[in-house]
Amino acid sequence: MNFGTLIQNHVLWTGLAGWFLAQVLKIPVDLFRERRWNWALFFAAGGMPSSHSCLVTSTAMAVGLHYGFNNPLFAVAVALAMVVVYDATGVRRQAGMQARKINVLMEELLKGHPINEQHLREVIGHTPLEALGGVLLGLVVAVGLWLWWR
Repeated sequence: MNFGTLIQNHVLWTGLAGWFLAQVLKIPVDLFRERRWNWALFFAAGGMPSSHSCLVTSTAMAVGLHYGFNNPLFAVAVALAMVVVYDATGVRRQAGMQARKINVLMEELLKGHPINEQHLREVIGHTPLEALGGVLLGLVVAVGLWLWWR
């Protein structure tokens, strides 16, 4: 593998740029909602916008822009994006809701006891709006970088 070709892979860089931008944007979005800085959100799953949705959408759009929308690679990228967005809003969101209920149950069972149980992660999925935010951001990143590289 030639490292130079990896550096020139615009599709890869578009996907990574989309993911990075989505992770960065979670911090000011949360600041607006919660009125406090939470820098840990950069490393967290869940939240607005969905970095998973942004990553796969920007990558799929970049494949289409660079290699053509009639290319079979674009079809594979879109199929992958659909699975990831569905998973983020479906399975992972339900797992987060279950974790929230289990945490409430543990608090009720352990009230008054000195046991300090670790809470399950509750924010591991996305609402449909968060996923849509990631999809739209991914499209903007892909088109913006494609125009820049042209």
